[in-house]
Amino acid sequence: MSTIKNYLSLVKFAHTIFALPFAMIGFTLGAVVVYQQGSFTGKEILIKLLLVLVCMVTARSAAMAFNRYLDRHFDARNPRTAIREIPKGIISAGSALRFTVVNCLLFMAATAFINPICLILSPVALFVILFYSYTKRFTSLCHLVLGLGLSLAPIGAYLALTGVFSLLPILFSLAVITWVSGFDIIYAMQDIDFDKSQSLHSIPTAMGGARALKTSELLHVLSSAFVVVAGIYGHFSWLYWIGIGVFIGMLVYQHLLVKPNDLSRVNIAFMTANGIASVVFGCLVIADIIFI
Repeated sequence: MSTIKNYLSLVKFAHTIFALPFAMIGFTLGAVVVYQQGSFTGKEILIKLLLVLVCMVTARSAAMAFNRYLDRHFDARNPRTAIREIPKGIISAGSALRFTVVNCLLFMAATAFINPICLILSPVALFVILFYSYTKRFTSLCHLVLGLGLSLAPIGAYLALTGVFSLLPILFSLAVITWVSGFDIIYAMQDIDFDKSQSLHSIPTAMGGARALKTSELLHVLSSAFVVVAGIYGHFSWLYWIGIGVFIGMLVYQHLLVKPNDLSRVNIAFMTANGIASVVFGCLVIADIIFI
C-alpha cells in the first residue's frame, strides 16, 4: 500500500480533479448524441466511459511521472520541491521512467478499444503531454503547452463516442487551455528566483510578478468568455449559468488571494479555488445536459 501511495503522490493524483470534469462534459455531450442516434446501448456507453477514465488516468500519470523524472535534478536543488519522491529517493528515477512507459502503453491500448480515430491520435496526445516537460527549458509559453495538454480531455472524450469533431467540445477545450495556463502562471510565481538562477523559462520570470498576474487575469477573462460562448451556442439552461457563476467566481477569488508581494495563499488559489471551479461547473453542466 505504501508503494501505491508513493506513486499516487508522485503523479499528484488529486490534481486529476482539474481536467476530469471537463472530460466528463465532453463525454456526456457525445453520449447524448449517440444515444439519440441509437448508435450505442447504455451498456456500450458505460464501457466507453470506463475506457475514457482509463485514458484520463494513464495519460495524466504518464505526463506527471515524466515531468518528475525529467526535472529531478532541478527539483533536488529547489528547496520547495526537494521533498518530492525522486529527490528524496522514495522512488528511483528509473522506476519513474518505467512507470511513464507503462502508462503510455496502457493509454494506447485503451484507445485501441475505443475507436480507430482515438488510436490514431493517441501518439499526438502523448507527444503534447510529454513534450510539456521540456518547454520550460526554452520558452516562457510553457504554461500554454500545459493548458493544451489538459484541453485535449473534452475533445478526446467526445471523440471516444462520436468519432467526429464538434464545435461545442472545442469551445470547452479552449476554456481549459486559458484556464489552466492562467492558474499555472500563478503557481509558477513561487519559483521566480530559482527559475532565473537555473535559466528556466516562465511568464513570471520573463515579465515579473505583477505583469504575470495581469497575464493570468487576461487568460482567465478569455476562459470565462469561452464558457459563456459555449453556453450560448449550446443553448444551455439555468443550471449551466449557475455553473458559470461559480466558475467565474472562483477565478476572481483566486486573483484576490494572490498578490505579487504575497504568495502565502498560492496553494489555496491553486488547489481549492480551481478544484471547486472545475467540479461544481462540471456537475452542473452535466446535470443540465442530462436532465434539462
